[in-house]
Amino acid sequence: MSVSSSLAKLITEKRLEDLPSWTIHEAKRTLINMVGISLSASTSSGNDMLLSWIEKENASPRASIIGSSVRTSPFNAALMNGFLAHLQDYDDTHFPTVLHPTAPVWPAVFAASEDQNATGLQSLGSFVLGAEIACRLAMSVHPWHYDMGWHITGTTGVFGAVIGVGKILNLDNTTLNMAIGQAGTYASGIREVFGSHTKPMHATKAASNGLQSAYLATSGFTGADDIIGGRRGFWEVLSPNGHNKEILLNNFGDHWELKNNGLKPYANGVVSHPIQDAVIYLRNAHSIQPANVSAINARVHPLVLELMNRPEPQRGLEGKFSFQHCAAAALVDGAGHDAQFSDTKITEPLIANIRSKVNAQIDDSLGEDEVYISIVMNNGQTLEHHVKHATGSPENPMSDASLESKFRDLAGEVLNSSQVNKLLSTLWEIEKAPDLQEVTELMRVQ
Repeated sequence: MSVSSSLAKLITEKRLEDLPSWTIHEAKRTLINMVGISLSASTSSGNDMLLSWIEKENASPRASIIGSSVRTSPFNAALMNGFLAHLQDYDDTHFPTVLHPTAPVWPAVFAASEDQNATGLQSLGSFVLGAEIACRLAMSVHPWHYDMGWHITGTTGVFGAVIGVGKILNLDNTTLNMAIGQAGTYASGIREVFGSHTKPMHATKAASNGLQSAYLATSGFTGADDIIGGRRGFWEVLSPNGHNKEILLNNFGDHWELKNNGLKPYANGVVSHPIQDAVIYLRNAHSIQPANVSAINARVHPLVLELMNRPEPQRGLEGKFSFQHCAAAALVDGAGHDAQFSDTKITEPLIANIRSKVNAQIDDSLGEDEVYISIVMNNGQTLEHHVKHATGSPENPMSDASLESKFRDLAGEVLNSSQVNKLLSTLWEIEKAPDLQEVTELMRVQ
């Protein structure tokens, strides 16, 4: 069998009721995280621009948009919710590939589930399978693919989306393979656009294209027989310097890449999180006043300079990919929420001054979630801290209580406290729901 058809067979033969209970719990955590982030992002100018375009489309009202009373087609709902889920860069991250699996997969699964009246448990299980495959495919091309400049959330996320929706639609082996064959040709997204509205559009298009491919396949629409392993398929074209078939297909159901997925405590590129952890720790432990700091020095994993070396960001979204800004905001504000990455915050004189004092040196021995920080004071004193595993990493995961706090803070920006509490409790119990109607009603902002 071809690689893609073997993958389709694995998915169609996997029964949702056989999934480990921890995967269902983790799916709920990612959904809670996504809904909270998306509600917060619904107040952004980027949301207004995209939502205005969708409203003008006047599509059939079959699915919901988070943080809005607008209903639209499943395709447009997946598109819009994918944008909201990834706009703030506050969504989850798979280590070590830095794939964000939720933003492309959950919006597609959620839209299809609402359209098809799927149960809460079907939705959760379908997300698990879609996200697991997205993570496995990301691992199969790690690190060559990302190093070439591809944005892995867009390129592998579309496969997770089509598989999750294919499970909702209960596609058979042949039909699912055709859906995968269509979706794979939309695998795209390059890293040059980081720091702009176009970065979250990668998740947006992955979600909507994956959903569309699954729906079209039900009508007999065809795709490649082996879009992943073919001579001009995903592996050969988008990762010609290396790929690994075994990582994608072997030990399916026994080994779980989802265990390497983590929720974010900060709304920016994940490789800066250990820096923020360390700076905030020293700030609080020593009551540091920013005016008394002469330098912040970090020993970091190579990806920090590869992904986040922007000493003079020009806009808020760009600041999310500046380790210098992340460290400066952590020192001045003691936080790294979306508020620390506004256009106004980027130009704040105190933060700009501290940003100029932040330096980093590569240490190849360090993990992605590790850092050694030293803060040099004006009086010559040096304060040091080592973070072995950043908050939110697989070895130091965000607790359910911390997740709830994050959700309440974000959702509370647009919903009243009663609605926030009801939505949160409903999401925690969603595996018992006959459909998604209650959730969709509670996440609406009038």
